[in-house]
Amino acid sequence: MKTRFAPLLLLLPLLVLCRNRCPAAPEQAGPHKDLNTPRDFPQITSGEQWQHRAREIRQQVLVSCGLWPMPDKTPLKAHVFGKILRDGYTIEKVYLETAPGFYLGGNLYRPRGQGSGPFPAVLNPHGHWDEGRFADTKDGSIAARCISQARQGMIAFSYDMVGFNDTHFIDSPTNEPFYQVHHQFATNRVDLLWNIDLLGLQTWNSIRALDFLASLPDADIKRLACTGESGGGTQTYLLGAVDDRLAAQVPVVMVSHIMQGGCLCENAPGLRVEYSNMEIAAAAAPRPQLLVSATGDWTKDTMRVEGPSISHIYRLLGAPENFSYEQFNFGHNYNQTSREAVYTWFAKWLLHRPGDVVVKEASYRKEPNADLRVFAGSALPADAMTQEQFIQSLRRRHRAQWEALVPRNKPGLRKYQALMQPAWRHTLQVQWPLSRPGIQVEESKQEGQFLRASLRLMRPGGTVPVSATYWAPPGILSNAAPKLVVLCDATEHTTPAQNAPSQAASEFLARGLAVLEIDQFSSGATPDPFADFFTTYNRTELQQRVRDLLTVCAAAGGVDPRQSLPFHVILAGTGHAGLWALLAAPGADAVVADCAGLDVSDEQALLAPDVFCPGILAMGGFEGAAILGAPHPLLLHDIGENFPTTGLRSSYKAVAATRKLKVQPGPMSTDQIAKWVETVN
Repeated sequence: MKTRFAPLLLLLPLLVLCRNRCPAAPEQAGPHKDLNTPRDFPQITSGEQWQHRAREIRQQVLVSCGLWPMPDKTPLKAHVFGKILRDGYTIEKVYLETAPGFYLGGNLYRPRGQGSGPFPAVLNPHGHWDEGRFADTKDGSIAARCISQARQGMIAFSYDMVGFNDTHFIDSPTNEPFYQVHHQFATNRVDLLWNIDLLGLQTWNSIRALDFLASLPDADIKRLACTGESGGGTQTYLLGAVDDRLAAQVPVVMVSHIMQGGCLCENAPGLRVEYSNMEIAAAAAPRPQLLVSATGDWTKDTMRVEGPSISHIYRLLGAPENFSYEQFNFGHNYNQTSREAVYTWFAKWLLHRPGDVVVKEASYRKEPNADLRVFAGSALPADAMTQEQFIQSLRRRHRAQWEALVPRNKPGLRKYQALMQPAWRHTLQVQWPLSRPGIQVEESKQEGQFLRASLRLMRPGGTVPVSATYWAPPGILSNAAPKLVVLCDATEHTTPAQNAPSQAASEFLARGLAVLEIDQFSSGATPDPFADFFTTYNRTELQQRVRDLLTVCAAAGGVDPRQSLPFHVILAGTGHAGLWALLAAPGADAVVADCAGLDVSDEQALLAPDVFCPGILAMGGFEGAAILGAPHPLLLHDIGENFPTTGLRSSYKAVAATRKLKVQPGPMSTDQIAKWVETVN
């Protein structure tokens, strides 16, 4: 990274009752990923396969950005003023209220003397230049490309990153470099619980900026496009992944398999656990796209890796001509050579000129910064919010969206589950439904009246198994509706018994219920989840545990080594494992969850390593996940005084299933739980 960019870019039916022990922690399956971990493009063999994955990518981007469900688009109240007349183009100042109390500033460049349109319209997000949208050097000039686009017959809108020039909070410091102000948004760890992050705000600004372009009377809504460099390239391919209004896009020097973006505005929880920038960029296929790369930065392999990988997707979708990639022998840039490649591409796809037309950049003169500034000094509209006020407004918005979705009738439950299941999957970083995991029987032996089997359960595509011990009571093979109880806990380490069931297991076995005791999860404790964008690239401990419990649920029918059994899946847990079980509720036929007296109103408590999950509060918390399992039987105990259940009660009432929901303020014994399990269907 050249020093002309801000230093910020350098920052680089089954009952799982978890018994009174914590399964031993194994070694990690491999090194944790970070923004510099080389990524491979997945093996995709059909257009249908890719379209499914592209939908998942779109959902992941929106969830990570805190934009699922999509917020209401409040009035932009666009102010366009201060027109400057130049030869072949005009420049105007613009500010938009992209969300109540937050203002986005920019400049609008329009063709002059070319009729009244409608014209193609191009968004121009900028990279991490010291001067933001006012940057004008040999390596990159936002003014140059906007002036050139306008002269060529396109509307161009350049707008700020958060913290740069005109786009900031009313209490933002005015005596610090823009890039420092830029990375001060949403840095409190509890913001992660709500998926409130800089990437989300900037992506929302890009969506609203596109709304603004689409609203212009002289803009052609069928010829909207976006191009940006570096961090602006990130905004370009993210916007293309989530908004199909773009007719063309050109991310410049950013789509890479070896570096995913080093700024807070390029990293959000969960975004790249499963996906890389290559795949996110490919999600726009088959809409026209050009990659511009450089030999002197992390896009140096574009001609060998990123370009061919994405080109393969366009071929599968029958549109190979819609994608191209070029590379120039420079460092990190959006210089004149790169800009001219973009002009030529837009000439073909937006201006509908012959494909062999090469467009060169004429000389230009950037206006003084003072003439492009929207707000004099640091003045903002009177209703502009402080950063804390704005963050609190986002929290209220998330909560209001979720409360509005809480089911009040059967159609409401179906709507909730359809809309919130993607939020659950992408927040927890899980797949569901799963095909049956691989099951390896290491030992099977009769221990008195019970069969004992040592098992290794491997989820599809996994590398490290979940180890468990299966106990079967007499007569389980002839039971027409058998139940399986799987025991685990998160409180202490013990060695699992080898020749006799635990005391907890015995309670269930005595009632004719099979038992599966989890001995070892597929992963151990994670590193500091708040360092080095860890959650952008890796699962937290809680996410790993929930994924393992879903693996167990999917494996239930095959855990008896003698024959497959139609087990009724009742998922439960003790201690914090009860919270994991509650989050895995969509994978079970019933759930028993020890809520461990957790005070959900204490957000600091939700930062503990074994309960931390970015975005959990944005999806309604533990309660939001539990509703996805309704109307299956659900038992919550030891809920304490601050564990919300109002939405749950409403959901079960909505489908006349209140008798299937049991909420117990205090803890319950294994005997009491076993009696409840024995009666549920």
